[in-house]
Amino acid sequence: MLALWLPRLPTDARERLMPPELRTRPLALLRTERQRRMVVAVNRAAAGRGISPGHTLSDARALEPTLEVAEATPEADSLLLGRIADWARRYSPWTAADEPDGVVIDITGCAHLFGGEPALAADLTGRLRAAGFAARAAVADTPAAAWGLVRFGSPEERRHEALDGLPLAALRLPAEMVEGLHALGLRRIGDLHAMPRAGLAARFGGRLLQRYDQAFGRLDEPISPRRPVPDHRERLTFAEPIATPESIAGALRHLLGRLCKGLEAAGQGARRLRLDAHRTDQRVDDEPQSLSLGTSRPTRDPAALARLFAPLLERIEPGLGLETLVLSATETGPLSAIQTGIDGEDANSGLAELVDRLTLRLGERAVLRLVPRESWLPERCVAPHPPLESLPAQKPWPAGQPRPLRLLTPPEPVEATAPLPDDPPLQFVWRGVLHRVRRAEGPERIECEWWRPEGSLGLAMRDYYRVEDDGGRRFWLFRAGLYQPEENPRWFLHGFLG
Repeated sequence: MLALWLPRLPTDARERLMPPELRTRPLALLRTERQRRMVVAVNRAAAGRGISPGHTLSDARALEPTLEVAEATPEADSLLLGRIADWARRYSPWTAADEPDGVVIDITGCAHLFGGEPALAADLTGRLRAAGFAARAAVADTPAAAWGLVRFGSPEERRHEALDGLPLAALRLPAEMVEGLHALGLRRIGDLHAMPRAGLAARFGGRLLQRYDQAFGRLDEPISPRRPVPDHRERLTFAEPIATPESIAGALRHLLGRLCKGLEAAGQGARRLRLDAHRTDQRVDDEPQSLSLGTSRPTRDPAALARLFAPLLERIEPGLGLETLVLSATETGPLSAIQTGIDGEDANSGLAELVDRLTLRLGERAVLRLVPRESWLPERCVAPHPPLESLPAQKPWPAGQPRPLRLLTPPEPVEATAPLPDDPPLQFVWRGVLHRVRRAEGPERIECEWWRPEGSLGLAMRDYYRVEDDGGRRFWLFRAGLYQPEENPRWFLHGFLG
C-alpha cells in the first residue's frame, strides 16, 4: 500500500492560481467559528512566520502584518483531492481519496512497471511537486502503517520496527484518546506491545485495538476504489512517449489482442470498452483522454474492435506524447465458442459490426432495434430499444398467429361489406380502390388492456381477419366493436401480410 500525503493541499491549490511573484508571500485560509475568524490552513511562508492552524486572524496579523488571507473552500479542496486520486490511476486502478489531504493506492503487482516501489513513489511525488504541490509518499504492507509512516516517520522505512518508534497519533486516534494514553506514560506505538489488551479495551474502547491491529496487519482494512475496477483490463507503458497515429493504433491493437485473450479464457465478450490515454504533459488535476465504444452483442474479435476504434483515435491529442494506454472492458457478457465458416469468419458478425459502426457515427439514440413488449395490441406489442444496451426480459410474440411485416400507423378506415355477425368481409374500399376478397381467415379477437378504458382508437374490442383480394394482395383488417341494433361497427386496415 502506498500512502500519499499532501500536507498543504488547500494553500497549494490557491498558489497555483496566483502569479509567480505572489506565491512566496505568506498566505492563510480562514473559516468563521463562533463569530471568530480562525486560520485553518497556511502555506510554507506563513508557517515560517510562526502562523499555524488554530490561530485567530488577529493573532496571525500580529505575527505577520502583510499576511494574505482568503476564505477556505473545503468542498473545492475535496473535489481537487478526488481528481488527484483519479490521476493516480496511471499507477494503479485501485486508488481512493483519504480525506482531507491524502490518497491511498494499492500498488500490488504494479510497482515493477515503474522500476520498483521506490521508483514509483519518487515518480509520483516528483510529478506532484512539479505541479506545485507539497507531497510525500510511503509504502507499507497495510494502509494504516503507510498512513503513519508518511506523516510521522520516514517514508523509506516499511518494517514493523519503524512503527514502534512512531507517536500514538500515527494510529489515527482521536486527540482525547492520545492524551489519555499519555497520562498513562504511553507515548509510542511500541509502548502498547506489553500492555494487556483487555485493560486497554476496557479503558479506551475497541477503537484503540482496532487501529493497532490494522497497523500491523492483524485486522483487514479494505480500501474501496473511487471507481469500479474492471475485471478485464490491460495496460501498456512506453519507454519513450508515442505521438504518431500509426504508433497509437499499433499499441491499441496490441492491447486488444491481450484483452480478448483474457475474455476468451473467462468465456466472456466485451459489450463496452474504454481506452484511457495518459500524456506526458498531463496536469495532475486533469482527467486522462478517454475513448468509449459499445457493441450490440458481446464480442472478443480484436480486428473488429480495432476497426470500431479507428475513427475514434483521431480524437486523441497526444501533445508531447503518450506515455501510458489503459484499455478496460467496462461491461461484458457471456460468450461461448462461436461457430465460424471455412474462412474463419463469424457468419453473423457482419450485421452486428454494421450496427456498431452506425451507432458510433450517428449516436446511440439514432439507431434502434424493436423488441417485444407485453401487449396484445399490434401497435403496442413492440418497443424501440438502443442496440448497445442489454436486452430486457422478452416475451415472444404469440405462436401460430401470423403478423404483418408492415403496420399502418394509425390504422386507416375502410368501407367493408360483410355478412353478420362474425363473417369476414366480402369486399372493402381502401383509398378509393375496391378490393374483392377471394380468401379469408379469422376472426382473431383482441381485447384492449383492462387498465385502458378504451383502445388507442377509442375502441374496446377488435376482430382481426387475414384476407386476400382477387389480385393476390394480402391485407390485415379488423372490425372494431360488434354489430348493434342502433350502431354498426367500423372497419380498419392495419397492415400488409405480403
